[in-house]
Amino acid sequence: MTAAAAVATAQSVQSIPADCPSFYNYSLVPHGPFSGGIYNLSYMRPIPECRTFNSSVVESAVNSTAAGITDPDLRRLFINSYPNTLDTAIAWHGYANGSDEELTFVITGDINAMWLRDSANQMQSYLPLLTASNSSNSLASLYRGVINLQSRYILIDPYCNSFQPPVESGIEPSPNPSASDDMVTPNYTNTSVFECKYELDSLAAFLEVSTNYYNATQDATFFKKYNWVQAVESVLAVAQNMTVPTYQANGNVSTLSYSFTRLTNRASETTENGGLGNPFNNGTGLIRSFFRPSDDATIFQGFIPANMMFSRYLASAADIASVIGETALASQMSTLASNLRTAITNHGIVSSAMYGQIYAFEVDGYMGQNIMDDANIPSLLAAPFFGYLSVNDTVYQNTRKLLLSANNPYFMRGPVINSIGGAHDGPGFAWPMASIVRIFTSNDDAEIAQQLQEIVSSTDGLGLIHESINTFNVSDWTRQWFSWANGLFGQCILDLQDRKPQILKQSFQGNSTTTVGSTTVSGSSTTASTSGSAQSSTSPSSALSGSSTSGSSTSGASASGASASGASASGAASSGTPASLTSVSVSSTSGTSASGTPSATPSATSTGSNPPNSGSFGGSSWQRPGWTGGWWSET
Repeated sequence: MTAAAAVATAQSVQSIPADCPSFYNYSLVPHGPFSGGIYNLSYMRPIPECRTFNSSVVESAVNSTAAGITDPDLRRLFINSYPNTLDTAIAWHGYANGSDEELTFVITGDINAMWLRDSANQMQSYLPLLTASNSSNSLASLYRGVINLQSRYILIDPYCNSFQPPVESGIEPSPNPSASDDMVTPNYTNTSVFECKYELDSLAAFLEVSTNYYNATQDATFFKKYNWVQAVESVLAVAQNMTVPTYQANGNVSTLSYSFTRLTNRASETTENGGLGNPFNNGTGLIRSFFRPSDDATIFQGFIPANMMFSRYLASAADIASVIGETALASQMSTLASNLRTAITNHGIVSSAMYGQIYAFEVDGYMGQNIMDDANIPSLLAAPFFGYLSVNDTVYQNTRKLLLSANNPYFMRGPVINSIGGAHDGPGFAWPMASIVRIFTSNDDAEIAQQLQEIVSSTDGLGLIHESINTFNVSDWTRQWFSWANGLFGQCILDLQDRKPQILKQSFQGNSTTTVGSTTVSGSSTTASTSGSAQSSTSPSSALSGSSTSGSSTSGASASGASASGASASGAASSGTPASLTSVSVSSTSGTSASGTPSATPSATSTGSNPPNSGSFGGSSWQRPGWTGGWWSET
């Protein structure tokens, strides 16, 4: 394409009609045709003309994979979830002004901003289907657009985690009330930046999406164009700056290149010591991270999962630099990646009386160790998923046993779902994302089936993957529109289709009693224990052997304060959640929510194959859109 042609087409490739409903509102209410299973899951896909990007490759994969799933609820959840990013989150796809440089602006779902981490991993969900293509309607074009726009963002400010729409899109910047009083060094402008929390995994995500595109397409020429090399150089400069210790050799306090404070009532939303964080010792070789992939502040800035992910993708991205003739840059990248591995081994592996050698979640280079895990990727649980080590690694397996037990302070247990959560949504809220990662890192059929059962039974009838769920109340959850987690679930099903297709033939319609640690609870399950027992000794598939693709963190935002029932919480918003959002209670079953208020109940009945045409829900009436020329269709 010539530059003149690019200018003429610097617009969205997919033009969405103005009368298409907001998916934020649409996804709060169930829609037919329903799945017909015991959970009678809603259909949650827009009609093709209301989808933000249509891919025949993805549609073919959805149809062929769904045909191999026996359970109607699992099948419906896969159909809804896997294409969710393409259906709803490609906010703009076009070209840079005066150039043939492709750009793709990917929102997290319910927040109109692009997180480096989320967008990389939203695209990563489609990695199994990615092939080389010059077409603007291809997955390859979306990938190139994400890499190019992330390069631009990193050159704007490499310490920031989320960004506003590119000027070419014509989309107005979104206000972020949570960040209005932030004090950040270096300064940034909110016309280009949505939030500026420095998270090492955000930079690792840029290297990840670059690696994934190159490995799938072998398109080295692309990386010589535009600003990829300059962006990598900026990433390396940040990495070097963030190895600086708190104290110099003579005892003086170091001047750091980044600091962050926020006016907030949540400790996890700001940092200690006037924006510097807790002290970080000299000589560890680790790279600081002020925030986790959940957008929560680290306690100790030697955040091991992000260092793992950065090392892994720095090494693979070095191969790209080498191929395009950037030999000095490639050598610098490879050396740092190797040194980081040594630092992780020396400082990230600690001894425990119960589990032996394990990986710490965070360290400070003194004697400080934080032993836990968070649901968001990169996590310790996800280390084999993003390819840092083999699932059979002894230290990893020791760590995994701890993480999936009550000895992990953020392993949430209850009758609804048993999974890792985090400080972002607080105690009692488990993240399905961690359940999905548990499947990716397991070879035990019973364990995998148990996680699938809990995921399928905990969508509150909406048929989408939530951010987090109250482990004792299926109708108390955060974020009904969280694209990354949905795509990750779909990718997980594709993975099972390859390595354990027999599991997709099972039924997930039954209820039984299951043991959670030493507590027996009643809930939906198959046959597995959720106590985190050791893995099967069978060899993992190649996706689990250390050469797998990667995932990455939580969405760019979520609940704040007290968690909402059925939607992202509002108020003193965390992680960029718009403060204007109000709590919504949505339920597919009658009763009382955790807060004591009556749960909303659809006043309609369904026979599965013959769903209702209309009814009331949460005090509002609804009508089956397909009966009035609305925008659902099942393909």
